[in-house]
Amino acid sequence: QVQLVESGGGLVQAGGSLRLSCVASESIFNIIAMGWYRQFPGKQRELVAAVTSGGSTDYADSAKGRFTISRDNAKNTVYLQMNSLKPEDTAVYYCNTRAKPTAWIYNYWGQGTQVTVSS
Repeated sequence: QVQLVESGGGLVQAGGSLRLSCVASESIFNIIAMGWYRQFPGKQRELVAAVTSGGSTDYADSAKGRFTISRDNAKNTVYLQMNSLKPEDTAVYYCNTRAKPTAWIYNYWGQGTQVTVSS
């Protein structure tokens, strides 16, 4: 069973930076994309940033220009560098990997890491 483990969340003042990391417990075959989602209380999880196996990236409008997603295939790790953080970025952030190791597509999720931005 593949596990994704996030780290790097915490409390930061507005304008500050955090770097989230997500490492997979084992190599995942045939990854389609890796990404970061966030969830506000009482809301559905939403995409923050994603990177495909080909290296293409996609960002939520709120993340463009401030957040950068990157991946290290050799380390089975995906990162989210978050700069110029705002109080409205406060949420639980989840790592996601979508892969097709068999005939089926799988979505793997991390346990989530809290990011709190104080004003």
